[in-house]
Amino acid sequence: MLLRKTALVVSLVAAALFASAGTATAAPADPTPAPVTPEAFAAAAANPVIVVGGLSGIAVAYEPMAARLRADGYRTFIYQLPGLGLGDIPTSARAFATYVDQVRASTGAATVDVVAHSEGGLVSRYYLKRLGGTATIGRYVSLGTPQYGTYVANIVAFLGLGSCAGVVACQQMTIGSAFLADLNAGDDTPGAVRYTTIRTLQDELVRPTGNAVVNDGATNVLIQTYCPLRVVGHLGLVLDGTAYTIVRGALVDGPVRPNCLAL
Repeated sequence: MLLRKTALVVSLVAAALFASAGTATAAPADPTPAPVTPEAFAAAAANPVIVVGGLSGIAVAYEPMAARLRADGYRTFIYQLPGLGLGDIPTSARAFATYVDQVRASTGAATVDVVAHSEGGLVSRYYLKRLGGTATIGRYVSLGTPQYGTYVANIVAFLGLGSCAGVVACQQMTIGSAFLADLNAGDDTPGAVRYTTIRTLQDELVRPTGNAVVNDGATNVLIQTYCPLRVVGHLGLVLDGTAYTIVRGALVDGPVRPNCLAL
């Protein structure tokens, strides 16, 4: 019974994720090689960027974001969470720490930047705060991460499916969980890392949407503050052109200037 309930919850989460993709438009394929610009040279010399997936997020779902970054000249890698992120978040963070070291070794870079979606933002933040990651991460950008938990996880328990139907990461993303109490104790933004969070009012999996922000000096961006007519769902954050313009600005320490018409 528990396995059937777990499968049901994972299926519902995955369906919600991919249903929200319809609210955003991926960048169209362009067979013409991009011109080599000074900006592209600068990006190639910048920190490598690791795109960190979320709960049930397979690597290919993040290829549109990675493709945009590569087109802008960034050395880009995609990290799929172990077990699709269903397990213990600190355990996933320790595996992520190993991956960061592998990227640094393969590129020769002292530090990398992280663009993390959903649960991936918690995995990355645990690495920063509890595993010494502030020495190896230059910029942290989260997209729709339940930094302070989400009622969606609480609702699963309320509906009688048990404690998140046995999904450990779901339990840990529940508002008031012991994991989040530990992660959010003290400084939200340790080290010299530049922290940016990006959220959307239409996020169907992070409720309340204000729980996607962090305190203590982070740049917290609500897309609809700048682009009130922009409709972006949870998975749409990794596909939407406006969201990407915020990511791109964060990676160069620029001001928040979203392009509300970007595809």
